[in-house]
Amino acid sequence: MRLTYTSDVWWKNAVVYCLDVETFKDGNDDGVGDFRGLTQQIDYLAGLGVTCLWLMPFFPTPNRDDGYDVTDFYSVDPRLGTLGDFVEFMRTAHDRGLRVIADLVVNHTSDRHPWFEQARSSRESPLRDWYVWSDEPEPDSPDQIVFPDKEHSVWEYDEKSGQYYLHSFYRHQPDLNVANPEVRNEIARILGFWMELGLSGFRVDAVPYLIENVDPELASPHDFLADLRAFMTRRQGGSILLGEVNVPYEELVRYFGDGLGDQITMCFDFIGMQRAWLALARSDATPLAEALRERPKPPKDCQWAMFLRNHDELTLDKLTEDERQDVFEAFGPREDMQIYGRGLRRRLPTMLGGDLRRVKMAYSLLFSLPGTPVIFYGEEIGLGENLEAEGRMAVRVPMQWSPDGGFSRERPVRDVPEGAFAPDRVNVADQKRDTDSLLRWFQLLIERYRECPELAWGECTVLDGGHPAVFAHRCDADGATVVVAHNLCDTAQDVVLKLDGLAGSRLTDLLVDGTVTVAQDDTVRVPLGPHGCRWLRASTAEGPPEDASVKAR
Repeated sequence: MRLTYTSDVWWKNAVVYCLDVETFKDGNDDGVGDFRGLTQQIDYLAGLGVTCLWLMPFFPTPNRDDGYDVTDFYSVDPRLGTLGDFVEFMRTAHDRGLRVIADLVVNHTSDRHPWFEQARSSRESPLRDWYVWSDEPEPDSPDQIVFPDKEHSVWEYDEKSGQYYLHSFYRHQPDLNVANPEVRNEIARILGFWMELGLSGFRVDAVPYLIENVDPELASPHDFLADLRAFMTRRQGGSILLGEVNVPYEELVRYFGDGLGDQITMCFDFIGMQRAWLALARSDATPLAEALRERPKPPKDCQWAMFLRNHDELTLDKLTEDERQDVFEAFGPREDMQIYGRGLRRRLPTMLGGDLRRVKMAYSLLFSLPGTPVIFYGEEIGLGENLEAEGRMAVRVPMQWSPDGGFSRERPVRDVPEGAFAPDRVNVADQKRDTDSLLRWFQLLIERYRECPELAWGECTVLDGGHPAVFAHRCDADGATVVVAHNLCDTAQDVVLKLDGLAGSRLTDLLVDGTVTVAQDDTVRVPLGPHGCRWLRASTAEGPPEDASVKAR
């Protein structure tokens, strides 16, 4: 497979770091994170090795849904700073070589947005058709209710204007109507505004709802996504759309652009994520291996975004009920750990019991899977959750910079994890001084991932690991090969891999010292310790063959 590397496709092997400005760092000691605090930590993020920052919503908001209820798409929430603070942050990030993308939340607005206030003022309002209205609510099906603990319908009666409005999420978040050309034009203006201030793209929230919950139905709903992508490309050739599209693979490929690659640039692999958790729960690699074998290849100008945890609940909605219960039993058996009957509201380190060896293996798996890795702030230090917080807020806890928290200089901060994951046990300052810490492991993984474009760009082949607990794959590109193996169980395994076409090649371990030579029958033996992981790069063997084994880790 021959590849051409250009700056326009920087996202193909980027490392994306998602953060919430409000919970990252307080720069003015008012107890709320802000752009000044974030700017102070740019060097930390650059030193970690991430290449792209993804900002959760930072727009003005009543904050009834953690900022996803927007009242002004052209400004910054005063709690987080000013437009001037944002521009200073962007300048500093660009100086360190970091790109920045932001959440594009245009499926809905807050019900306090001036657009909706005008729309509900009268049925004759010029902005009436900016939202979706009906004289009678259409029947709801259970799968339409995104938040079953809070909402019982996707329609809400508006007494002022005597009609029902559609809200795919909370009732205080009325859906925008992209069937209206004026709404589509306004969305393009929003993109153009923030791109002029330096953004390299957007993470598009709830993409299927954006293009399907409209009135009248769009004849070709995906044309809107193609128009957005074309608009952004004209403005900035390397800009991207990162899509939240949690649908089966056969439906998802349409969001890339039906083979043209002219719509969503990168789509999250929700299926692969959920199968990965099932594999970890069962110590059986089969579900993940099957997902990668089933996963369609994206168009040339598109990519998969890989993740194990994000800012929402860890949804398990694409698993069967029995599979979901297996994950619940392994990682969230208590009712307060679960949410909506379909997911978990815990972070990865707590789900794995704080077992550092297992945690390191899980993140090694993430960075080696074919695609672009996306991590959630605090994952690099093993940040925990606070189950006392409501709903999905359990995982959106303040970043822990020092043993006393370090998020705010003097203001006490609530909702921090306790016990083994409290700030005095888990923080950046301590882990910087510990060469065996999770933070140092992340730095190594990111460095190695960036040195191995085969993982993101290459042709992936899932290998037979010879044991149910072993997940192994190879990625080939430009005549280069990286072979990766992970042991999902707590007992050591001797793995024999068949590597077609690599007879006589030397495999160099990228995580620890050691080499191994592939036998003439294309096989190689690789020992894996309990929850062990290996990244091996193939090269032409020179000199006498060495012992055909690699030190287990």
